[in-house]
Amino acid sequence: MKSAMGAVTGAILAAFGLYAVAWYSGAVEGNFSLLLLLATLVTGIYWVIDKLVFLPQRRRVAEHLVKEHQQRKEALAKQGFSEIEGDIEPARQRALAQPWWLDWTAGLFPVILAVFVLRSFLFEPFKIPSGSMIPTLRVGDLILVNKYHYGIRLPVLNTKVWDNHAPQRGDVIVFRYPPKPSLDYIKRVIGLPGDEVAYLNKQLTVNGQPVPRVAQPDFFDKDSMRYAKQWQESLGGKHYNILNEDTRPAFVEGVTQFPFADGCRYSVEGMVCKVPAGHYFMMGDNRDNSLDSRYWGFVPEANIVGKAFFVWMNFGDFGRIGSFE
Repeated sequence: MKSAMGAVTGAILAAFGLYAVAWYSGAVEGNFSLLLLLATLVTGIYWVIDKLVFLPQRRRVAEHLVKEHQQRKEALAKQGFSEIEGDIEPARQRALAQPWWLDWTAGLFPVILAVFVLRSFLFEPFKIPSGSMIPTLRVGDLILVNKYHYGIRLPVLNTKVWDNHAPQRGDVIVFRYPPKPSLDYIKRVIGLPGDEVAYLNKQLTVNGQPVPRVAQPDFFDKDSMRYAKQWQESLGGKHYNILNEDTRPAFVEGVTQFPFADGCRYSVEGMVCKVPAGHYFMMGDNRDNSLDSRYWGFVPEANIVGKAFFVWMNFGDFGRIGSFE
């Protein structure tokens, strides 16, 4: 049975390895949440089987070794030998040790389970891949996302099972990109369900009220080696900086077809959109360099992953570490 278990375990580990290689090479579209769930289930099954079957077997073997050793000691003592060469403890430890196929499954279960719970229900790390949220977030920032702030969701399915806070204007959130839900995007919440959002001549208005903004010193982007106009915007009680480029036109170019698009109006001045029920309007802080709701539409509530709140590392700039709210 043990040889069969070793063969089965080898096949399972090989399947995980092939999937990882195919994902890394781009041959398949990876799903880390699903991979982590499967790893938790598989290692959990091995852990239970080990506790119920294999560990008691190993303990019986170890106890038998100790008993035989004790019997030899007693027999030799009767013959006048008081000392016996050799120590039974190394042999006992070898008998109790897990074979490789349990070491790589049941032995990893507590760690994998902890990662699964932490990532699925508490906090998940993300890396900022683009400059759409500059100056709030920079390329290379490693951020933490609060997975329970907006409610607890089942992993993989993303179905909400426990409600919490609702997204607020000004929140920075990670969500599943509506045109391609396998991708995660990060933007700022601008419009809530029922809001009318207008971005005309690069002035943001929500429900007919211009969003206050105060001019800041120009921002120098080291990656593009260019300056951009910087403003401090205030929305939903939050204050944050945004960027605008004078050379970029106000009209939105390259708009795709999206659900509820009939609630939007586009012109050379920009756009006006009515946010449908159960959806949110998102924009990047780098206003002229952000592919956001102006282009592909609204984010359904079901697509929300969590609230971004902390930069835990940037290997190119340690000074970036900290909260950005």
